Amino acid sequence: MISNRLPWWQQGVIYQIYPRSFKDSNGDGIGDLQGIINQLDYLSWLGVDAMWISPFYPSPMFDFGYDITHYCDIDPIFGDLNTFDKLVEQAHRRDLKVIIDFVPNHTSDQHPWFLQSRQSRSHPKRDWYVWVDPRSDGSPPNNWLSMLGGSSAKPGTMWKAEEEWVPRPPVPAGSSWEWDATTRQYYLHSFLKQQPDLNWRNPAVQAAMFDVLRFWLERGVDGFRIDVANFIMKDPQLRDNPPNSSQVRIHKARGDYDSQLHIHDRAHPDVHNVLRELRGLLNDYSAQTPRVAIGELAVFNLHEWANYYGANLDELHIPFNFSLLGVTWNAPAIRRFVEMSESVVPAGGWPNYVLGNHDEPRAASRFGARQARVAMMLLLTLRGTPTVYYGDELGMSNVVIPPERIQDPQEKNVPGLGLGRDPARTPMQWDASPNAGFCPPNVTPWLPVAPGYEQVNVAVEREEATSMLTLTRALLALRRSKPALNRGSYYGLDGGSEDCFVYLRQFEDERLLVALNFSEEPQRVRVPELGVGQVLLSTSLSRKERIHMAALSLYGHEGCIIELLD
Repeated sequence: MISNRLPWWQQGVIYQIYPRSFKDSNGDGIGDLQGIINQLDYLSWLGVDAMWISPFYPSPMFDFGYDITHYCDIDPIFGDLNTFDKLVEQAHRRDLKVIIDFVPNHTSDQHPWFLQSRQSRSHPKRDWYVWVDPRSDGSPPNNWLSMLGGSSAKPGTMWKAEEEWVPRPPVPAGSSWEWDATTRQYYLHSFLKQQPDLNWRNPAVQAAMFDVLRFWLERGVDGFRIDVANFIMKDPQLRDNPPNSSQVRIHKARGDYDSQLHIHDRAHPDVHNVLRELRGLLNDYSAQTPRVAIGELAVFNLHEWANYYGANLDELHIPFNFSLLGVTWNAPAIRRFVEMSESVVPAGGWPNYVLGNHDEPRAASRFGARQARVAMMLLLTLRGTPTVYYGDELGMSNVVIPPERIQDPQEKNVPGLGLGRDPARTPMQWDASPNAGFCPPNVTPWLPVAPGYEQVNVAVEREEATSMLTLTRALLALRRSKPALNRGSYYGLDGGSEDCFVYLRQFEDERLLVALNFSEEPQRVRVPELGVGQVLLSTSLSRKERIHMAALSLYGHEGCIIELLD
C-alpha cells in the first residue's frame, strides 16, 4: 500500500485497460467488465495502483465507445451497472483505484439529446449542439476539418438562397461540418460525423455533463481521464483556421488535417474556466479519497501544455504529457525533453509521462524488444506519475491487421498514413492456449491475436527470470519501496557518454542513480563525484554488484538503477 503522505495519484502508477481487448468472460470475442474483475489479482500482483478503463458506455461503436448514447449506463457487450459496481468494490478491496473515461466534447448522433436537437430549430435541445447556418452559397460556415478525416467530398444538394433554389457546393473532403437537410443547417463534428460536438457554451450542457460526473463519483470512481479535454471550447466567432504553410507537424502526419493551424477549432481560452469548475466538483468529493482529473490534450508545446495545470493549480491534476511519444529516441533528445518538462511544470504541480496508449503504436514496435526494456525503466523512474498501457509490461507488439478485419474508422477514412489504431488494440496475451487465453478457442476475437503470443504472454513470462514482465514487476516494486523514485527530486547528470541518459533521484538521504544506454554498443558512464553505488536493478536482471561511479559499464541497450552509498 502506498503512503498517505502524498495523494495516491502522485505516488502511484496508472495502468490503462482497453476493455474490448483485456479479457472476454462470456465468449463473444470482446472483453468486458467481468473479465477485468477476473484479472484484478493479476493487477495487484503486478504492482500497479490504479486502473484507467477506456469507454464502456452504450454506443453504436462507430468509434468504439467514444460515440456515446447514454453517459450513465454500461453497453451490454461490457456488462451492466451492477457489474461495474462489483468491479469498483472488488478493486477497492485490493487497494486499486478506478479511473474511467469522461467524453465531454461529443456524443453519438444517436444520443437522445442529439435526436431531439435535430428535430427542429426551435427544439429546446437545439442549442445543446453547434448548429450553424450555411454561407450565402450554401457551403459550410468555415474551413474546419475533422481529426478523423473523411473519405471523399460530400456532393452538393439544392439550397434555398434568397427564396430561390440553387445548387449547394459540395462539402469539402474531411470537413468537420455535416449538412442536415431537415433543418437546413450544419452541425459540427470535430471527429466522425456520427460524433456531433456538444455546445459547452450552453449552461444547460455544462450542468448535464457535471451531473454525469456526479453519477459516477457517487458510484465510487476515483477519477476521470477527460477525452480531448481542450476541444470543448472553440472560437465563438467560428473563424477559419489559417493555413499551415510550412506543413509543420509535431507528432505524426494526419493528411489534410495538417494543412491548417488548429487555433480556432479547439483550445479557446474559455476552456480553462470549465476545467476549474470541473476541478471544484472533484474537490467536493475528495474529503475521504482524493479524486483525480487527468486530461487528454492534443498539445505538444510544453509551455502551452503546462497551462492546463491552472494558474493556481486549480485545473487538471494531470494534463497528460504525450511529447515522449514523438521525441527522437536518443539520449540527448530525451534528456532535453525531460528537463524542459521539469522546467515548465508549475511550482507544486506534478509531472507525468506516457509511452503508449490505445491511439499509439506499441513501445516494443517503436523501439525494439531490448530498447523497450530501457523505455520501461525510463517511464517508471522519472519524477511524476507514469501510465502503463496494458500489454506493454509483456513487450506486446503491433499486429498487422488484414484489410478485411480493420475496425478503426481512422484507418478507413485516412488510409495509407499509418494512422490505424487497431495494431495496438489487440487482445491481451494471457497464456499459450488458442486466442492467448483472451477468449475461448472456438471464438473469433474482435481483433486478431499477435503472432508469437505462445512465448509473449503472462503465464510464460511469470515463470521466466529475465522476461519483460519480470522486469516490469521488479521496477514497480522498487518504485513503490523507494521514496526517491515515487516522490523524490530529479537532477540530470553529465555521465560522459552521448548515448546515455543519466539522472539522480533523491529523497532526503536516499539517492538513486539511473543510467540508460540508448545505443546497441557498450558504454561507460563516469560520475566519480558520486563515489560507490550498489546496483539494485538492471534491465538485464543479472547484475547486483557494487560499482565505483568513476567507471560504470553498461551493456548495449541496458539500463541500471544504482543506490549511492557514499
